[in-house]
Parts: sequence; C-alpha cells; structure tokens
Amino acid sequence: MTGTIVLDPLIPLVLLYGVAGLALLALILAIWRRLPGWWLRGLAGLALLAAIANPSIQQEDREPLSDIVMMVVDESASQRIGDRPSQNAAAVANIEAEIARQANTELRTVTLGDGEGDLGTTLMTALSGALAEEPRARIAGIILVTDGRLHDIERAPNLPAPLHTLLTGQPDDWDRRLVVENAPAFAILGEEVNLTLRIEDQGAAPETTSVPLSIAIDGEPPVTVQVPVGEDIQLPVTLPHGGMNVLQFTTPEAEGELTNRNNAAVVQINGVRDRLRVLLVSGEPHPGERTWRNLLKSDSSVDLVHFTILRPPEKQDGVPVNELSLIAFPTRELFLEKIHDFDLIIFDRYRRRGILPSAYLENIRSYVEQGGAVLISSGPEYGSAESIYRSPLGQILPGAPTARVFEEGFVPQITDLGDRHPVTEGLDLLSPNPDGEGPGWGRWFRLVDVLVPQDAMTVMSGLDERPLLTLNRVGEGRVSLIASDHSWLWDRGYEGGGPQLELLRRLAHWMMKEPELEEEALWVEPTGQTMRIIRRTLSLDTGDVVVTHPDGTETTLRLEEVSPGRFETLWEAPEIGLYRLDDGEEKAVIALGPAAPREFEQTIAGSELLDPLVEDTRGGVFPISAGDIDIRTVRKGRPAAGRGWCGMHRAV
Repeated sequence: MTGTIVLDPLIPLVLLYGVAGLALLALILAIWRRLPGWWLRGLAGLALLAAIANPSIQQEDREPLSDIVMMVVDESASQRIGDRPSQNAAAVANIEAEIARQANTELRTVTLGDGEGDLGTTLMTALSGALAEEPRARIAGIILVTDGRLHDIERAPNLPAPLHTLLTGQPDDWDRRLVVENAPAFAILGEEVNLTLRIEDQGAAPETTSVPLSIAIDGEPPVTVQVPVGEDIQLPVTLPHGGMNVLQFTTPEAEGELTNRNNAAVVQINGVRDRLRVLLVSGEPHPGERTWRNLLKSDSSVDLVHFTILRPPEKQDGVPVNELSLIAFPTRELFLEKIHDFDLIIFDRYRRRGILPSAYLENIRSYVEQGGAVLISSGPEYGSAESIYRSPLGQILPGAPTARVFEEGFVPQITDLGDRHPVTEGLDLLSPNPDGEGPGWGRWFRLVDVLVPQDAMTVMSGLDERPLLTLNRVGEGRVSLIASDHSWLWDRGYEGGGPQLELLRRLAHWMMKEPELEEEALWVEPTGQTMRIIRRTLSLDTGDVVVTHPDGTETTLRLEEVSPGRFETLWEAPEIGLYRLDDGEEKAVIALGPAAPREFEQTIAGSELLDPLVEDTRGGVFPISAGDIDIRTVRKGRPAAGRGWCGMHRAV
C-alpha cells in the first residue's frame, strides 16, 4: 500500500504560482523592514496557498495480474480412434496439475470438436478465437493437445508466447486407406467408365502386396477381387440402370490398423440414357396413332422406329407393287437381329395378319424375358380371333381377352393398388375434380374385357371396375396392357382431357426400370446431417429400418405412412460418413459428406505442419506416449523446451 499527495487547485495553476510569488515577495519585504509579526503573515499566506491548492492524499492497493496459459484440446473425429481419447484425458490432467502448482498462473482450456460439413480439424481457427478474447501481454504459453492433423494451418495467428504440442498416437501406429479418384457424376448407360482406385498404407504398416476389395452396386451382394497395395487401379464400370447408381468399395479391416473409417468409399453416379430407342408397331391407322407418334417424337432423347401396316395382305386393289410408294420394312433385321437394341416395344392396335411370323413374336417374348419391355395398347382386335394374345406373346401378356368389348363412356379410376403404385400414385391430383369426388379427367368410350392373372397388378380400372391398365414382371423384363385405345381423348382435351403425357411417361420409365418408379424401394434424401428415409411399397405396412453407422453401431427407426404406399421418417445423423440401411427386404447406402471424411485422410499422428510454429516460438513437441511433462518458467528469448519439460514466460 502506498500514499501519494495529489493537488487539485481551485484556480488555474499559473495563477496559483503568481499568488505564491506575491506572498513570498510580501514576506521578504516584511523581513527586510523588520516588521513585527512577519512570521504570522507568512503562516497565513502559506495556509491560504494550501487551501487554494486543494491537496489530498491518494492511497492505492496493487495486486499483480496472473499469467494465462492457453490450452487447445483437439477432440475431432481423428482423435477418437485407438487409445487417443485416454491419451487426451491423461495429457489434460497432467497440464492442469502442473499449472495448479505454478504461482499466479491461470489455465484457459478450449475444446475443439467436429465442425459442420467436411472442414476437418480447424485447430488454428479455434486458437485464434481464444487468443482474441485475452490480453496478449498476459499470455505466458500455448499448449496444443492434438494428433497434428489439422486443416487450417494457413490461419495460424501471430503467437505471443511459446507454442508446445502434446502429440497423441503411438510410434507403431499404422492405417490402410481406400482412395477413389476421377469418379464421374454422370455416365451413359451401356458405356464403360473408368474409375481410378488406390489402396495405400500409412505409418508402420506390415509388408503387404495385395488385399481383397469388395465392390457392390446399390446394396447388392458384393464381388470381391484381389488388388495390389500402393498402386493405381483402373476399374471399368458399366452402370446397370438409369438414375442414381451407388457403388460401394470396401477393403476389410486389417488387424492392428487404427480405424476402418477410411476402408470404404461410396461413389454415386447418375446413369443417363444416350438415346431412348422405341419401336412402335401400329396395326392399323386410327385417331390415336398420331397421338402416339407425336408423343414419342416430341422428346428429343427418343429414337423412334415406327412400323405401320398400311396395306394388309387382304387388301386387293389391283395396284401393281412396283407402282406403290411404300418401302419394304426390314422386319427380319428389326425383330430378329437388332431387337435387343430397343428399350421399349409398343404394339398399338396390332392384329395378327401373318406379317410378323410366329418366330418373330417368339423372339419378342424371349427379348422380354431377358430384360426387355413391351407395352400393348389394345382396341377391339385384342378381343378377336386375330388378337396378339393368341400368339407366342400371349404367354407373357398381363390380360387374357374374353372377346367382350364395351362401347360406352366411363371415367378411368385408380385402384387401391394403383394409389400405392408409382406409375399411378397421385395421378388424379394432376386433374382435380371441381366436385371433389374422383378424378377430374374426361371419359373414354371403349374397354376390352380381360382376365388378369394373379401375379399381375391392376393399377387403373374402367367400366364396372374392370381392368384398364395392368402391369407385370416377366423374367428380367416387364410388360403392360392398356385395355383401351382411347387414351388419345385425354391428349385431345375431350371433356377436359387428362394427364396422358404424365401417365405414359411414368409407364415407360417403370418398364425401363428407372429407380424412381420402382414400386419396392428404399432410399434416402439427405439435407446436411438430416436424413429423410423413404420406403415405397405395395404392402399396407413396412418393417423397421436398421441404420448402421460408420463406426458399426446400429439404430432402429420406425417409419410412418405419409401417403398410400409411402412411408417416411426424419433422422438426424450424429456424424458424417457412410450409412447402410436395411429393412429386411430392401437395402440402401448413403454417404453424408465423403465416405472417407477429411478427418481420416491422414490418421497417423505427426507434427510436420506445426513444427515451423513451434520452432519460431522456441517451443517443443512432446509425444504423450513418452509420459508426463513438467512446466517451468523461463525468461523471454531463452529456449522454452527441454527433455521432459516445457517452459512458460512470466508474462506480467
């Protein structure tokens, strides 16, 4: 405690000096003339000056500020593998105990977890923020507890004190990593794309020349091959279907490696068709024929081959063949040699007239069984003796004619099954009824009566709930039957028309196995860390979905029905990485962020990035596996690290 006299004059200091001078001059004059009582006059003047000067005594209690030691603890994903969590805890306890023994020293601890997205370990960003909150003059030292794998070294601040690194990990750590390079986002169906893969070992890895690599597409059973370690592998891939194809690559976890989080990778490639090849076979001219042709020609991605029977064999008008302007159609080439080049074959009001021999129709049946698609748009001929059903194709068609044809108006209806089937679900919402009952589209006026086999699906009905649109799977392919030739009325806008374009688009995409039109499907729509898990099924209920996390743990989720045949739930994933979903029937794979996050690109602990900062501040790097360290106080400009100890400046 110290006391100080402080003056606070009642008049300006210059005037105070003037008054003091006059008082002194008067005192000297009184002494020179030997006036009695001169000393009393001097005391009075001094008292007056003291009163004007207004003095006071100021006392201060001073206490020195404490030094601050800043400690940043890295608890990002790469710090949660192996024994690093226990190493972190031991290092923090060691530092806390050492700082507690230091006089007049405080410890500030900042914990760094996983950030949003795939930014990796932002250690320098956290350190900069912590330093900005404290007076730099009080910083005595900085300690980082980390594996040294940070991703923002360029944001390192200007350090006011020695920087020390306490490094996690063990000297014999090693890890295996799967890397996928140059994976395209899009690929054309039927054409090979090359992916470049590499399996690399890091750290003190054992000598290994090759390892097994499992390759799975869309959660299907994987194919396993042996691949070399440390070499680029060119992998040719042909996508099996349109839409999103999820390719999963996995190499098994080896004994002793740090983590299997980077042993898997997912590549999502959107399969697109170069051209959709459609063969349209028209049996006879009718009003709907032009609608089919216009519909298919309006899409620039469709290559249409239109086979129209304009002059059937029974037509005898006496015109010589050499005077006809008709071109002989290459039926053998189309229906035997190049039939597998087509994605879809449409028979529009086709009747058997001997133009296509049974061998050709037999070949079309084989084409469907091997993965092709056939759509029948039927008219009255389908119920006659010349029906295409009475050919080899009849064995795969989803409706047997009864020979009855109804010629009266009806409004097509979506069946209960159709409400859940992706071809027709929500179709009535595109043409709402102002009266609020049933769909608001126009009527059709012809229906061919058919008997539907048990394994076929009737998704639309007509007069008296008779089948109108039926679908079926045959072998690897698909077939569908429209039991009417009046869909063109919707296109012409009769009685308000209807969603003919959308119906036929969905129908064609379902027949070509587009994933978004599959009636049994499980998929995920991610938004950041939030998953919207969607299950589409024709069943009235669905099982729970088991979600396997990147670390192997599982979560069971219950889905709720949001519309007929569609079940959903929202789930917040705890971390980025590769998730597998399984409900017992369908499987799905989804990667939140990269399948091997940035945190796991380099998993072997190392101080290479931090060494320049440590050297500039004369700090040190200390492996936690070597044991505890001591903390000492050193003068500025002296080395701040030694064997088993690190130094802190006396900041204030």
